[in-house]
Amino acid sequence: MNLRIVLVLVATTVIVLLQSARAGQAAPAKPLNIVIAIAEDEYHAKETLPAFAKSELNDPLRFNVKIIQSDSKTDLPGTEALKDADLLIMFLRRRELPEAQLKAFQTYFDSGKPLVAIRTSCHAFQNWLEFDKVVLGCNYNNHYAATGTLSIATAKGQASNPILRGIPEQFTSSSSLYKMMPLADTCTPLLIGTWTNKPAEPVAWTNVHKGGRVFFTSLGSPEDFKSPVFVRLLRNGVLWAAERTAEN
Repeated sequence: MNLRIVLVLVATTVIVLLQSARAGQAAPAKPLNIVIAIAEDEYHAKETLPAFAKSELNDPLRFNVKIIQSDSKTDLPGTEALKDADLLIMFLRRRELPEAQLKAFQTYFDSGKPLVAIRTSCHAFQNWLEFDKVVLGCNYNNHYAATGTLSIATAKGQASNPILRGIPEQFTSSSSLYKMMPLADTCTPLLIGTWTNKPAEPVAWTNVHKGGRVFFTSLGSPEDFKSPVFVRLLRNGVLWAAERTAEN
């Protein structure tokens, strides 16, 4: 492309932006760079999360999605993509990553950029066991038996929370109930789960870390990803974390 063509394109872009501004219209938001990090070996995330991205984030004008994935417990290639990420979605479980890869995650979290973390991500790093407390604001302590039905209800006072838009006040899940209490004071519980006669536990909440929005849910089994309710919840969480709405 020669210099003359480049100058014409630049001038055209400037004119369009100026016309939009004069008309009182904001320039369109640039696509959100989303990195989806997958490294777990229990819940088929390498199938469910790409399918979620294809159905819910497949809009090049709004989202630019990059997936990094590995079956290895000690290596997750591609973490350099976190440098340019506007949002991280993660589904990891007990990975002992090399120092440089772990540092890439820690640098991202410390930058105050938004995070959406799913299920086993509360115990994502074997060489950073404090992650659940430091970033997610919880205290993961295993889970109850995997048999039975998990009953879920909206937390008190959260019915109008944008993450729960379109989510029924009561529904069920086949996921086991994680033990997460106590939550940090910075957390806002959104959904509460109960299983048989066990103590109730939060199954979805928000937190703030280094000024960045964090959404976590301990749901995320393959059956959950088949549920329109869970898919809506996860999409809402992504949009909330990125400070976007369903319209923009």
